[in-house]
Amino acid sequence: MKRNYALTGALLLMFSWQVNAQDMAVKYASTITAGDLEKHLTILASDEMEGRDTGEKGQKMAAEYLAKFYEGLGLAGPVDGSYYQKFNLASVSFPEVNLTVGKKKLVNNQDFVFIGDGDMKKAAKADLVFLGLASPENLAKVDVKGKIVGLWAIGSRAQTVVKDVMDAGAAGIVIVTMEGQANFDRLANRYKSLSGKGRLGFEQETKQEPIFLVSSDQMSSLFATPVEILKEAAKNNPESIKIQKASFLVKKSKKLVPTENVMAYLEGTDKKEEVLVISSHYDHTGIDSEGRVNNGADDDGSGTVSVMEIAEAFAMAAKDGIKPRRSILFLNVTGEEKGLLGSEYYSDHPIFPLENTVNNINIDMVGRIDYEYQDAENKDYVYVIGSEMLSSQLKTINEYNNITHTNLILDYRYDAEDDPNRFYYRSDHYNFAKHNIPVIFFFNGVHDDYHQHTDTVDKIEFPLMTKRAQLIFHTAWDLANRMNRTPVDRTSTRADR
Repeated sequence: MKRNYALTGALLLMFSWQVNAQDMAVKYASTITAGDLEKHLTILASDEMEGRDTGEKGQKMAAEYLAKFYEGLGLAGPVDGSYYQKFNLASVSFPEVNLTVGKKKLVNNQDFVFIGDGDMKKAAKADLVFLGLASPENLAKVDVKGKIVGLWAIGSRAQTVVKDVMDAGAAGIVIVTMEGQANFDRLANRYKSLSGKGRLGFEQETKQEPIFLVSSDQMSSLFATPVEILKEAAKNNPESIKIQKASFLVKKSKKLVPTENVMAYLEGTDKKEEVLVISSHYDHTGIDSEGRVNNGADDDGSGTVSVMEIAEAFAMAAKDGIKPRRSILFLNVTGEEKGLLGSEYYSDHPIFPLENTVNNINIDMVGRIDYEYQDAENKDYVYVIGSEMLSSQLKTINEYNNITHTNLILDYRYDAEDDPNRFYYRSDHYNFAKHNIPVIFFFNGVHDDYHQHTDTVDKIEFPLMTKRAQLIFHTAWDLANRMNRTPVDRTSTRADR
């Protein structure tokens, strides 16, 4: 009988603790306000921050603003007392890139976009051969060694295709990866606007891989063959397409660019060795070719100030003596716009062991309403991505907190590894997911101001953004305090981006 009384008492105590914990969560969630979000975003997305381009003055100013904020909250700097995880990137530019086929000299960032690598003292001559699909059957039919190879890679994983062809001895590649001249023109214009900045990445030895991206119409012109015939030949008879004479030249320059992730740490209590990471990227794309500041209010100023306000809520609870069971790392990463570089650096050089990292909650664009909901009667939504890729429990935990506290529409339309938009691979949570850490990515979808100078603070939906941030806080509170960490009990293909 005593055992039964003891068990009943324990259950009542546990239920009481859960009710009290929920009450406390509501109290601190209410400190996340539209006014505070707007105050911080007005600073981070101001013209003075110059678009927060990675390694540039504005990004450094934003980093300092974040670090001072976390210090003011009393949160710890986890990098030997510092809030900065510093590292170097390499800025690579190609001051001269030429491609000539027959008598036609193509124009960089107009007729083609150079996406490869190389550094040559003089121009090289080579045959341009058509391979079409990079299948074993086509590679057996077409001699690519020492040649520039025309690829028709629409619908393929371009990275894998390029590797197969270069491994077969190709000297370079001309590749079509998308349908429509208009799509290619948008890409070329973006590369043109960024051409003076150079590409940022990690310094490493790379293969000399001259890769030229062209439109389907341009490929048709180079081989003097209609698009439909090229598409058909790409499948099983690429050798039927006439070989062309070509030459190319690539010259490269490189410099180091110092940058930093910003992070703050709240130590937990009885499960402090386990760490929950709440992340956003605080960089954006800087100043465009016309001198206009890309403020990045939604992308990802909205996520960054949400992390700040969530951190403040947890810090206020800690000051009241209510610390989370698990530790929490508030992580604002740099270089996301350049290829998820800051989160990749963290996952390769973690401050806390990845095996002790229980979850990553990533917030990237939560301040706007997208095309899908702009005419909807109920606009209280958020897209949720990745929550059941690796764990059977994470989605349920988030849904429970939404039903209990915020009642948003949780939209899962992009929650798939094979989603054609590939959002699962396009923000910083991916660099945790690829290490088998269960993730949730919160996202408001794409709008007309995405990556434009018009992504400004005046267009942010602050009441809705507040509700989204409060949901994320409640889910984080739950994950940080529950008895057991979410299991990794599902398999993700984690394909290359």
